[in-house]
Amino acid sequence: MFNWITTWIESLGYLGIFGLMVLEHLFPPIPSELVMPLAGFVSRSSTGLNLAGVIVAGSLGSLLGASAWYVLGRLITQDQLMEWVRRYGRWLTLKPRDIDKAFDFFQKSGGSWVVGVGRIVPGVRTYVSVPAGLSHMPLLPYLIYSALGTVLWTGALAAAGYILGDQFEQVQQWISPVSKIVLITLAIAAVVWVIKRRQR
Repeated sequence: MFNWITTWIESLGYLGIFGLMVLEHLFPPIPSELVMPLAGFVSRSSTGLNLAGVIVAGSLGSLLGASAWYVLGRLITQDQLMEWVRRYGRWLTLKPRDIDKAFDFFQKSGGSWVVGVGRIVPGVRTYVSVPAGLSHMPLLPYLIYSALGTVLWTGALAAAGYILGDQFEQVQQWISPVSKIVLITLAIAAVVWVIKRRQR
C-alpha cells in the first residue's frame, strides 16, 4: 500500500492527495496518518508541490469524504444504518462498534463543536459525521466545525512529515499518546457538562 500511495502522490500531485483523502473515509484501510505525512515529505523535494497546497488538497478531500457519511446520516435512520453495517460493513472494515463509538462520542460531548474535535480523534474522525447527519445538524455549522478540525489534523500531519523528512513514519508514534490525551480531556469535559446540566 505504501508504494501505491507514493505513486498516487508523485504522479497525480494535489489531485492524488485529494483523491486519497476522499478514499480514506470510504475505504478505511487507507490511513491519513500515512498519506499526509508522506505528502508533506514529498513536498520538500518536489518542484510541483508545496506544503500549503498539500494541506489544502488533503483538507478538501478529507472534508468531502467525511461529508458523504453526513449525507448518509441525513437520508436514513439509525436502525437502518446499523443493519447495513452488520450486513455489509466488513467489506469496508467497518464494524457496528465503530458507529456506536461515534454515537457515544457525539452524544456525551453535547454540542456542535464535537464534530470539529472528533475530526482529530482516530477511530472517531470518520464516523462522527454519521450522528451529525442523523441528528439533522444544520449543514453550515457542520461544514464550519468539520473544516476547522480537518485543517488542524491534515495540517499537523503534513507539517510533521515535512519537518521529519525521510523519518516521516515516526509521526504515527506520537499520534497514539496525543489521541489518548484528547480523549481523556473530552471525557472530563463531557462529565463536567453533564453535571452542570443536571444542576440547572
